[in-house]
Amino acid sequence: MVSPLSDLERASRLGALRNLLDLMRPAVQADGGDLVLVRADVEEGVVEVQLQGACSSCAISSDTLQGGVTRILKDRLSWVTEVIGGLDDTLDLEASSSLGMGGYVPRYRGD
Repeated sequence: MVSPLSDLERASRLGALRNLLDLMRPAVQADGGDLVLVRADVEEGVVEVQLQGACSSCAISSDTLQGGVTRILKDRLSWVTEVIGGLDDTLDLEASSSLGMGGYVPRYRGD
């Protein structure tokens, strides 16, 4: 059986999680969305996050959660065992899409 974490260890894990999410948020915000922490069980390693804003109407939001957020959290925080991701669908499609259309658009340079 795993011994319970001390208050200092729990605070350290939560601080590291928040710092890492703060590093990822600008990339999501550049596209008119946001990434928020819903809950974190630092003892069990379960983290729940939510994509908001323009992300709720984005076709690749599930890729962002799985390929981006989940991978980064598990790679950089060894205690994270599961990431639960969701979308804030309280905005209608029109309001959501008005928040952003994407920050990076690859362009062909015919050099």
